[in-house]
Amino acid sequence: MKKTLLGSLALFGALTLAACGSNTSSNNATTTAEASAARVMDVDSLLSAAETLVDTSITVEGICTHICSHGGGKIFLMGSDDTRTIRVEAGKAIGSFPQAVVNAIVTIRGTLREQRIDEAYLTRWEEQVKSQTAESHGDSGAGCESEQKARGEATGAVSTADRIAAFRQRIADRKAKEGKDYLSFYYIDGESYTIQE
Repeated sequence: MKKTLLGSLALFGALTLAACGSNTSSNNATTTAEASAARVMDVDSLLSAAETLVDTSITVEGICTHICSHGGGKIFLMGSDDTRTIRVEAGKAIGSFPQAVVNAIVTIRGTLREQRIDEAYLTRWEEQVKSQTAESHGDSGAGCESEQKARGEATGAVSTADRIAAFRQRIADRKAKEGKDYLSFYYIDGESYTIQE
């Protein structure tokens, strides 16, 4: 009787541990997303993990290098250098950012989003340029240099046609290496922010 009871208890214990272990691993993605929202990430860490954090709530801190001159609707936070930047959209919750954010350390809480650039996106962009309905940003009209840096594009006197051609080449390179026929760019839908004094 003792052997049967001990055997039953051992089997129950093993099943309980197995169930707990599988439960933990199945919730791993949720736990990662919750942990990201709870802790403050730097820009480099966010960009490194961005693919796994899309559409989750995050908190990130970085130096604001630029504010959109068209009403303060977006800012750019820099990580370890100016090639590691992310765009933050003010959205309805924030409205617009004040000029005081520039050159300040800013903590943003919001949702990480992905923008994909593929052939359909580039074709629409070309049609807008031809019909002159494309949005114009930056001094030259070719685009905001901060946005171009965040996307790893050449900045300066680069025409829209050159930008589109460069995107096509980058898509072709990625398809050859990874099998993906699009480029992913990440940004944050801002919900709240603080400026460090």
